[in-house]
Amino acid sequence: MKRIALFTLLLAPLLAFAQPAPAGKLAPFIYNDLLLIDRISGLAVDPAGTKAIFSVRATDMEKNRGVSTLWMKDLVDPAKPELKLPASEGGANGVQWLADGSGFFFLSARSGSNQVWRADATGTHAVQVTTLPLDVEDYRISPTGKGLVVAMAVFPECKGFEITCTEKIRETREAAKASGTVYDKLFLRHWDTWKDGTRNHLFYIDLNKPEAAPIALTDGLDGDVPSRPFGGNEDFCYSADGSTVFFSLRAAGTREPWSTNFDIYSVPVSGGAAQNLTAENPAWDAAPVISPDGKTLAYKAMKRPGYEADRFEIRLRDIATGKTRTLASEWDRSVADMKWSRDGSSLLVTADDLGKHRLFRIDIKSGQVLPLSRDGHLDAFAETPKGFVFLKSGLSGPAQLYAAKPKAAFIDADAMPLTAFNAGLKEKAFGAYEQFSFPGWNNETVHGYVLKPANYEEGRKYPVAFLVHGGPQGSFGDAWSYRWNPQTYAGAGYAVVMIDFHGSTGYGQAFTDAINQHWGDRPLEDLQKGWAFALSKYAFLDGARAAALGASYGGFMMNWIAGNWPDAFKCLVSHCGIFDTRAMGYSTEELWFTDWENGGSVFAKPENYEAFNPMLHVAQWRAPMLVIHGDKDFRVPLTQGIGTFTACQSKGIESKYLRFPDENHWVLKPQNSKQWHDTVFGWLEQHIGKRE
Repeated sequence: MKRIALFTLLLAPLLAFAQPAPAGKLAPFIYNDLLLIDRISGLAVDPAGTKAIFSVRATDMEKNRGVSTLWMKDLVDPAKPELKLPASEGGANGVQWLADGSGFFFLSARSGSNQVWRADATGTHAVQVTTLPLDVEDYRISPTGKGLVVAMAVFPECKGFEITCTEKIRETREAAKASGTVYDKLFLRHWDTWKDGTRNHLFYIDLNKPEAAPIALTDGLDGDVPSRPFGGNEDFCYSADGSTVFFSLRAAGTREPWSTNFDIYSVPVSGGAAQNLTAENPAWDAAPVISPDGKTLAYKAMKRPGYEADRFEIRLRDIATGKTRTLASEWDRSVADMKWSRDGSSLLVTADDLGKHRLFRIDIKSGQVLPLSRDGHLDAFAETPKGFVFLKSGLSGPAQLYAAKPKAAFIDADAMPLTAFNAGLKEKAFGAYEQFSFPGWNNETVHGYVLKPANYEEGRKYPVAFLVHGGPQGSFGDAWSYRWNPQTYAGAGYAVVMIDFHGSTGYGQAFTDAINQHWGDRPLEDLQKGWAFALSKYAFLDGARAAALGASYGGFMMNWIAGNWPDAFKCLVSHCGIFDTRAMGYSTEELWFTDWENGGSVFAKPENYEAFNPMLHVAQWRAPMLVIHGDKDFRVPLTQGIGTFTACQSKGIESKYLRFPDENHWVLKPQNSKQWHDTVFGWLEQHIGKRE
C-alpha cells in the first residue's frame, strides 16, 4: 500500500499558475456573475449509455429563487445540442432510469405535493405515478421496474397505520388554537427546523397494484431514512432481484444528538421486521450499494463512535454468509460517493485528496487503488458501456458535463466537453491559481492555494483576502463554490490565500484528527506559518493590506484571531462564528460534534471548553469586524453572532452586524446572497481598498 500512497503523491506536484481564462483585459468575473450562472448537477445516464439527463438550476432574481429544469444530452451523437425536457416543466429532480431504458422517473411538486412522476425516454411526456397523501421525500425504483420504495415523514408511534394516522395527527394539530409544543427529549431543532415528531420512513409501492396500500418497511422504528437533514436515496438500495431493501438508520431513542451510530438494515419489500446487519459496529455505517451479481453488499463504515469526521472506509458483506471484510484498509482517504463498476470487479469512489476531489477505482480482490482523475472536483460520474461521463468543476469554473476519451489514463485528461452552459464566462477574466506547501505544525507538510487577481499585472502588489474554511474538517481546494468562491475576490481585485490547516480533509486521517481538542493552537500555527510563507514566496501579496474572512469554524477562527493574532489583518469578517464555546456546547443541536471536538461535555470537561474560547480573549480585540448571522442557524445559534457583535461594540471597535432573519447556517436566497456580497466587498474596500 505504500506504493499506492507514493504514486498518489507523485501525481500532485506543486502546480505552475493555472490560468483558467484567456489572458488580456477582459471584464473580471465578479459575484454578480456568480449569482446568475447556471448550476449543473444530478447526472443520470440510461443503462445503454446513450442519453445523459442532468438538472440545470437558473436564478430568478425577481422571484428570489432558483428554477431547476431537466436537460438531456445525446451521448451517441455529442454534436447535437443538449435539450431542455418538456417533462420537467413545473419542476423536476431526482431522475432515475428504468433498467430497460424505456423511460425515467423523477420527483415533482407540480400537483401540489411532492410525488413520483414517470416520463418517456425522450422526456417529452410525463404522468403522475403516486398520489400519496404525504410528500415523497425521496425514492428508488426497483431493478425490475415493478415497484417503488418511497420515503415519507410519518409519526413513528402510528405503528401499523403510519400514513392514515399521520394524516389525522396533522389535521388535529392544524385545528388546534394553542401554539405550544411540548418536548421530552432532544433534538428540539435540527439545522434550521424545529422538530415536529415525524420520522422519514420507507414504504414499498407495487406498481402492478396501484390500488394496494403502500407496505410499511420501517414501521415503528424511531429513526430517519433518509437521515436528516441532508440524507438522500444513497441511504437505501434494493437487492439485485428487488425482493429486499437495505437501508442505513440511526436508532434515535433519547441519545440521538450524541450518537453517530447508524446501522445497515435489511427488510423484505413484502414487509416485516427489519434485521440489523451491523449491530457489532457502534459507529457510522452508511450508503449501502449492491454488486451487479447481487452477491455482495458494499457500504461505508467508521470505527469511532461519536466522531462524524472519522475515516469512511469500505466494508464488503457476503449476502449468503454474512461475512464482512474491509477493502483497501491501508488507503488513508475517506470515501465520499461510491458505485460498483459495471462488471462488478471494482468499486468506483470519490474522495478528497491533497486539495482536490478525485475519482478512484478500487479492485475488489486485491484492494489496489488506482486514481482515475487528476485535479479539480469530480461532482458526479457514470460508467457507460463506452466509458465514463462525468460532471467536473474546480477553481477554473463551474461544473460541465464531459466524456472521457477511450483508454485514457485519467478520465479528465483531454476529456470531451459535452455541454457549454455559461458560455459567457469565456469572456471573463479569472484569477490564475497555484497550489503550494510549507512546513506547518509539528513540521508536517501543509498545503494551500494562492490566486492572483483577475487581469493580474506583473510587478504590482495587491490587497489580499485570507479565506479560512469551515468544518473544521473540510477543505478550501480546487473546487467551485456558490457561497465562498475565491474567484469572486480575484474578480474584485484581491489576491487570495487559502490554507488547508491541520483538521482539513484529504491529507490522511491523522492530519484530520490533529484538530481534535486543538481548535486554537495547531490550526492557528498553520495559518500563521502559511501566511508568512505565502508573503515570502509571492511578491504580489500586499501583507499590509489584508483581510481575513471565514464562516462556521472559519468564523470561530476569525473570533480567535481577533484575540490571539490581533494585528495581522486590517479587518475581519466572521460569518456564523462561534464566540463562546461553553454556550455552544449547550445550545447547538448535534452534540456529538462539540463533545468529540472538546473531549467531553461542557460539565464533564469545562477546562477543555475554556482552552480555546474566543470570549475569554476579547480584551485583546482591536481589528474592525463585520459579523454575519442567520436567525435560522441552529448549528451555531444566533446568540453566538450577537455575542461577537456585542463584544466589538462594547470595546468601541468599528463593527457591523448583518442579520438574515430567513437564512440558516448558509445564505441561499439570491437576493440575500447579493446583499451578503455587497456588504462583504464594501467592508473590504473600506478597510483594505481595491487594486490601485
